[in-house]
Amino acid sequence: MPSHLFADRPAQPPEPGSVDALISQTRRLRGGVDAVRRDTVVDDDDVQGRWQRALCDLAVHHLDGLREHLDQLKEGLPPAPALEGLPEPGPEADAETAVQTRVGSAEWNLLTDEVTWSEELFQIFGRSLEAGPLPLDELGSTLFSEDQPLLTAMVTACLVDGKPIDGEFRIVRADGRVRTLHMRGEPVLDSDGCAASMWAVLRDVSELRRSQRAVRESRDSLQRRREIAQTEHRLAVELQEAVLPPWRGSLRLPRGNTGALDVAAHYLPSASSTLIGGDWYDALELADGCSLLTVGDLTGHGVTATSGMAMVLGALRGMAMAGIEPGPLMGWLNQLLEASAQPALGSAVCCRYDPARRTLSWAQSGHPAPLLFRGGAARALVPPEGVLLGATSGAAYGQAEEQLEAGDVLVLHTDGFSSRSTGAVRSTGTERLLALASRITAARSAQDCLRMVVEEFGEGEREDDACVLVARIAD
Repeated sequence: MPSHLFADRPAQPPEPGSVDALISQTRRLRGGVDAVRRDTVVDDDDVQGRWQRALCDLAVHHLDGLREHLDQLKEGLPPAPALEGLPEPGPEADAETAVQTRVGSAEWNLLTDEVTWSEELFQIFGRSLEAGPLPLDELGSTLFSEDQPLLTAMVTACLVDGKPIDGEFRIVRADGRVRTLHMRGEPVLDSDGCAASMWAVLRDVSELRRSQRAVRESRDSLQRRREIAQTEHRLAVELQEAVLPPWRGSLRLPRGNTGALDVAAHYLPSASSTLIGGDWYDALELADGCSLLTVGDLTGHGVTATSGMAMVLGALRGMAMAGIEPGPLMGWLNQLLEASAQPALGSAVCCRYDPARRTLSWAQSGHPAPLLFRGGAARALVPPEGVLLGATSGAAYGQAEEQLEAGDVLVLHTDGFSSRSTGAVRSTGTERLLALASRITAARSAQDCLRMVVEEFGEGEREDDACVLVARIAD
């Protein structure tokens, strides 16, 4: 129907070439968006992927609607449908065209009560041609009851005040389907300025609105996920800071004794800095004058991992203070993880250093062995028997002993140190640490040794967080 306020206003047809160009551009753009949509891989847990896919769907719906409008613009004003003698479409054809058809037009003549609907509008309403178009006063019978006042207000304002119609409502088709329609229309005035008829264009925007809802819901879900992740990250950081040793810089254990340890330690976050894991380190002076050295890691990230780490480290400190040797201590930690409400796997190394004899008793549970640096060389200590904590019920853990000398340096680390490739050579984190032997043995303090390690591994190459503890036997 013509979009004019006065019946004598001439319509200006568009240039055919310009419309064809727009149609070609729309089709190319639609193909590009559809290709992006196909390449978007979405699974049930990928909130951001679902949001991107919903945006692509919404863009496709917009482009499809634009192409239909341009096609109609190219074809020009369609003739009024002849209602008599046309066969009624079957249910299969009606179901197919209902999906494809999105725009229909209508005109209600207030002087003759004649009603004209385009064929597309019959399809949108799911109404047969034999049933004829709906008069204006019966149109509201197809609407949801809560939407009927809106249609009444729009039609009244159009016919009485000459205001254009622009609004949406929901209809229930004859086959029971619910569709959302957007209606735009204007009155056609006679020479006295009174409404002689009303035309309207109705567009089925059901899929468009469904896509918009999907975009909103996925965006809101993504925002909630981000807020939850930020909260959990903050809690994990605060819990980690509360549990790990409060001392910074160097620590001397035990204080003032011959053969004491000069200790320094550091936590290295992951490259993304968002993965707070269950890594720990600790150095503690025990009641009998010995010293505890430990590093370890629980599987997982976030609050669950850091809370589990807090439980394990607290138990480890208490049992070490009670005089339990490293081997039996590992066995108790294994039972603790088995009985935990949140089962987890973990690896750890636990060392007990006797400054009077300069001996190191230690045990491990599937963890990288301590590295011993002496006289410009370095080696990994031979590990005693031990499996991952929480992996096997009733596991036995062996205990080894190492005689240390003045000037020796021990490096304990978690497995978060990544491998690095240089040309055709691939070196592990342990190999890179051992390669620092000459520099570490020449250092005069544990803090200097730690600084070398951090310089080697602190450039953001790690996919996981890590802890390193350096202990130097005083001269």
